[in-house]
This record gives sequence, structure tokens and C-alpha cells, in this order.
Amino acid sequence: MTKRTPLHLTRARPGPAHTVTFDGREIPALPGQTVAAALWSAGIKSWRTTRRQGEPRGVFCGIGVCFDCLVEVNGRPNQRACLTPAAPGDEIRTQDGDGHGGVRAGEPQ
Repeated sequence: MTKRTPLHLTRARPGPAHTVTFDGREIPALPGQTVAAALWSAGIKSWRTTRRQGEPRGVFCGIGVCFDCLVEVNGRPNQRACLTPAAPGDEIRTQDGDGHGGVRAGEPQ
């Protein structure tokens, strides 16, 4: 039986994949794919740590409401991975805390 995926069901024909980097690792991304979707497709499930406890976070709501999926993209912190398109050559980095050198795990508040 053929695996039915959203691409199959909509008869979508995305263009060729391009490359982005995540913490120095090259990963493929399809045209129109968000940063979160590209990371998930590469098997990466978390890409942010919380300010106070340093707990890992990734996608929670997937629609840009919760801010759990924040990443740094091309040097800009606090980008919502679920809303940000993955562009060719993007440099994506794990975001620690608030993304501005704020309170980190183990530091006093």
C-alpha cells in the first residue's frame, strides 16, 4: 500500500530542496517549509532552552501563539520557528533563554 502523506493527498510538487544549517549542521529544507518543519524533518525536536531552568523546548502550538519554538535565525533571536520560512543558506541556532544574554539556568534572577 502506498504511504499517503499531505504532499500525496494534495498532489503537491515542491521544488528541489535547499540547505540551511542548524548549530553548524547542514539540513535540507523544501521551498515554503518553515524552520520548525525543516528541523522536525531532520529529526530535531528541541531548539530552545527556557530562561530559568534550561529545559528543552520545540514546537508546542505550531501556530505562533505560544513562543515555545523560538530560535535564532541569521543572528536575529526570538524568531518563531513555526512561522519563519526556511530560506536557502539560513543559519539557525539553538536559542538559550531569552535570546539576549538574559537569565540562564542556574543563574540568580
